[in-house]
Amino acid sequence: MASHKLWRTLSAFNHSARRWVPIPSSNAQHEVTEKPPLTPPSRPLPNVDGISPPKKLSLVSWNIDTFSPRPAARSKLILNHVLEVPEAPDIIFLQEVTLGTRDSLLNDARVRDGFLVTDAEGVASFKTNEDDEIGGRGSGKLVLGHISRITLPSKYKRDALSVDFIPPTVPDSVLRLINVHLDSLGDAIHYRAQQMEILANVLREPGCSGGIIAGDFNAISPEDGMLIHKNNLVDAWVALHGTADTNEAACTWGVGMKLRDGLAPGRLDKIAMLGVEPETIEVLRPSSIEVPRPGEESPSIPWSDHCGLRCTFAI
Repeated sequence: MASHKLWRTLSAFNHSARRWVPIPSSNAQHEVTEKPPLTPPSRPLPNVDGISPPKKLSLVSWNIDTFSPRPAARSKLILNHVLEVPEAPDIIFLQEVTLGTRDSLLNDARVRDGFLVTDAEGVASFKTNEDDEIGGRGSGKLVLGHISRITLPSKYKRDALSVDFIPPTVPDSVLRLINVHLDSLGDAIHYRAQQMEILANVLREPGCSGGIIAGDFNAISPEDGMLIHKNNLVDAWVALHGTADTNEAACTWGVGMKLRDGLAPGRLDKIAMLGVEPETIEVLRPSSIEVPRPGEESPSIPWSDHCGLRCTFAI
């Protein structure tokens, strides 16, 4: 299946102009030089004139749950959990980002100081129903290529968000980072199968040496469990832990929640790889937040119905 792409941009926050500014040009390879680190810095910054970028990168993916109450407050707590660690991730994938939560994330000083972000240049660049975003740390010296949205056959009009970068070890090729929210529910398995086939082929396009597909795979059926293998990709969790989707430690949805209609926790979120080597992967469990209800007891809900995934990989 062929893919169709809509070109997009990465933006950096310009403190003088007090706004997010696209990095020109979205269709040409360009170099992104050093930006201010997170405070405190999560690791020493390299000397951009004399040291190559790291050969190991870390990624966090999290569906932040657009439908539950207090989405902006919950997304802030998720961001705190992701960033307030000894080593903040190099790349963050988010799914179910609405316009309100997007504004909250873009106004965060840590994001403004330490990350390049997709779809930040204005409301017109952002779909108002739900969207995926990619953020990447601006520290060091990175060479970035195309940024695009990959159109997919979808019951819910979903697409995939892709960013290319040039690995220091293979300067004449690109690695591709693809953030996904595959179609939901049991009757959409044929869409998810088509979506995975298209995205796996995108990782094999001429000039691309592989990359990562990560996010909410909505893997709720036995057929879903075979899609990564069927497309000759590496399931990072299985590669490192060798456990099946029924293992409770691997579950990323519904964990610790009261589920109805016979539903059970599942491994809906995954990280699939081609041409890169997974080194570590862990599930990030959400804590809870109160939902105020005047005149009655305030219930607590999870930050999200999904857990996050944190993975480090070698390039």
